[in-house]
Amino acid sequence: MSLAQILDEALHLKPQDRYFVIENLVKSLNEPNKEIDDIWIEESKKRLKAYKDNKVKTFSYEEVFS
Repeated sequence: MSLAQILDEALHLKPQDRYFVIENLVKSLNEPNKEIDDIWIEESKKRLKAYKDNKVKTFSYEEVFS
């Protein structure tokens, strides 16, 4: 079945059934990606270590938002 056929069928559903399809499609886009999460975990560990080792320049809240 082509995407056009799927869309055509979906548009002919009752409103509550279309909502169900839409809600589940949106939820599927928000599923966590373990690979990306792992990359960010490693990056955050590197940044924390650099901060603790005084290898990065830091700015106060006032400096950032002035």
